[in-house]
Order: sequence, then C-alpha cells, then structure tokens
Amino acid sequence: MFTKILLASDGSEHSIRAAEKALSLAGANPNAIIDIVYVVDGSKSKSDVLHNWNSVDIDKKRKEKLLFTEQKIKHANVRYNTKILHGEPGPSIVKYANENHFDVCVIGSRGLNSLQEMVLGSVSHKVAKRVECPVMIVK
Repeated sequence: MFTKILLASDGSEHSIRAAEKALSLAGANPNAIIDIVYVVDGSKSKSDVLHNWNSVDIDKKRKEKLLFTEQKIKHANVRYNTKILHGEPGPSIVKYANENHFDVCVIGSRGLNSLQEMVLGSVSHKVAKRVECPVMIVK
C-alpha cells in the first residue's frame, strides 16, 4: 500500500491519466496523500513573463493547469498538496521526490510525435532512472 504519492503534473492529457492512476493507488489507503508537483522551467517562465503583466496573472495561469487534476482528487476525498517548483522538470522532480521520501512517483509518458510515440518523454525517462522510489509511468 502506498501512503505518500508523488504525482508529476503539467495539466496535459498524459498527466490527467497519471492522476487517475495515482487516485487508484491512493484509494486503497485512507491515510494516503498525493503531492501534485508542477515544474516551471526557465524557457516557460520567460514566456509567461512576456505574455502576462504581473506575477499574480502568471501564478493564476499556472494553477489553472492543475485545476482539473485537483478537482478529481478533491472529488475522490483524497488528501493532497500542490507544489510548484522552478527549474528543469526532470531534475527538479527527482530532487523533490528523493528529498521527501515518497512511496511511489506517478508520471505521464509522452511521445515526441506519432513516429516516436513508443519512446518515453525525456522527463519521464530521467525521473524513472533517478528517483529512489518505484515509478509508475502512465501512457
């Protein structure tokens, strides 16, 4: 049974499917808690600043990406926290996971294009190789 579950999310379709799997893992344990982690990388951060006038708008748009995931978890009556990290997504998730000793890390897989859809995305690949707990990659 998993109690501390890390869910790496960016609001994408793959991460929403990962959220559903994280919920199924948490559903078996009434003490489970899911940490939703969203990482803002440097290039995205620059783009956000150029397209928004202030930090309140930037923060709001980032939180909107996680809104659907948070609603699913809240509706399932599972405890959760949301953490927004800054940096390169792969290493940031790995560092957070290893420092906080999770029981499992759940992350969506992502192909670069239809030709490479069977290839893991670079973030999920880095996480799977370096996180010290079991990793579930959801396609």
